[in-house]
Amino acid sequence: MAYDNQNIFAKILRGEIKASKVYEDDQILAFNDVAKASPTHVLIIPKGQYENYFDFVSNAKSEEITYFFKIVAQIANEIGVTSQGFRLITNNGSDAHQTVKHFHVHLLAGKKLGPLLSSDNQLR
Repeated sequence: MAYDNQNIFAKILRGEIKASKVYEDDQILAFNDVAKASPTHVLIIPKGQYENYFDFVSNAKSEEITYFFKIVAQIANEIGVTSQGFRLITNNGSDAHQTVKHFHVHLLAGKKLGPLLSSDNQLR
């Protein structure tokens, strides 16, 4: 896989595009999605160059993977969505409708989200 360093998340990481940051440290950036699918819609990305979930879990160090998902939980707790519930989504590849080729997790909350797939098998 050849990582595209011109994807929108790479540009956000470099500060070329502004983002409404929710969390940032030396390994992870979380920011509000501009195209919200729910009242709370946060995108969480590692700062490493990983194209998708499979690339991340196959090539990142185990400590980086563990740290990433611990921070996802910490963010959910800090923004106050753990008691009512939230959904994590990551799309991997074109059939899953991955539109940005930088591994990321969508954290969705703030309303009853319903079933994962609608009757026509599209994400709601």
